[in-house]
Amino acid sequence: MQIWSWHGFFTYLGSPYIFRGALITVYMTAVSMVMGFLLGLLIAVMKRSRRRLLSWPARFYVWFFRGTPLLVQLVVIYAGLPKLDIRLSVMACSIIGLTLNEAAYLAEIIRAGLNAVPTGQIAAARALGLSERQIAWRIAFPQAFRLIIPPLGNSVNGLLKTTSVTSVISMEELMQRSQILVQDQFMVLELFSVAALYYLMTTTAWDFLQRRIEHYAERPYRRQQQSVAIDTVELPVTTQDAR
Repeated sequence: MQIWSWHGFFTYLGSPYIFRGALITVYMTAVSMVMGFLLGLLIAVMKRSRRRLLSWPARFYVWFFRGTPLLVQLVVIYAGLPKLDIRLSVMACSIIGLTLNEAAYLAEIIRAGLNAVPTGQIAAARALGLSERQIAWRIAFPQAFRLIIPPLGNSVNGLLKTTSVTSVISMEELMQRSQILVQDQFMVLELFSVAALYYLMTTTAWDFLQRRIEHYAERPYRRQQQSVAIDTVELPVTTQDAR
């Protein structure tokens, strides 16, 4: 009995069917992350608000979507919306489920980044007469964004693999297409190894891109630190100068 087929592995490694599944996975990740970030930003701002009418719904949202499995959320969206005469495609249901779930985690990441901004800078900006909107866009958000890039990158990495959960509602992404071929060709190890290699390639590509983004975001602060270091360099003081 043959356990492993190199011919089957390399055949499906270059399969257009599997490759299109990987492209669908990347597309779902990109759309869900962008929409989840925007929604998470709104929720983070609401949660930081002193008005309970805004903070309480945001707290409930984070509590609910972080406390329930994504699989259950997807099934409820996919099977529950038609009960309300709302019929969406599998792609739309998948992106909505991933977006709502990811936004809850991104909201906490963004909120932590905003909380890390020194309160002294906020107070100084208010003393200079800046409005709350100006403080948010010119002081708080730029600094918070630099701080949240690493955890945000980890979220993208995780979402690339989490998209495989959408296979439960028949979304033909990378994992679902691999399972379809497994049922047809009975090459379990070969096909799942191909899928794992595709996931590894996408996460590696994102890791490279994330490092470039971190390097770009850190440039102004490195320049500032270098200028401060140069300004603080003191020349040796001689005895005559001291006198």
